Amino acid sequence: MSRNLRTALIFGGFIFLIGGAFYPIYSRPLLRLEDYSLTKKKQAINRAGIVQVDVQPPGLKVWSDPFGRK
Repeated sequence: MSRNLRTALIFGGFIFLIGGAFYPIYSRPLLRLEDYSLTKKKQAINRAGIVQVDVQPPGLKVWSDPFGRK
């Protein structure tokens, strides 16, 4: 095997591994938005009766979104 081919295979394998690692982190959620929108709806239903002040440990400020999103 020539030296250039071996180097190309090593770098190609490395890039393939990086791409394989980033697929479930970045690409898959973007391709399957319906799964994440259903999860968001389920969380809204499950948390409907929870008052955040009641479950917050004493002495800590209640969390709020610093960017003001709704």
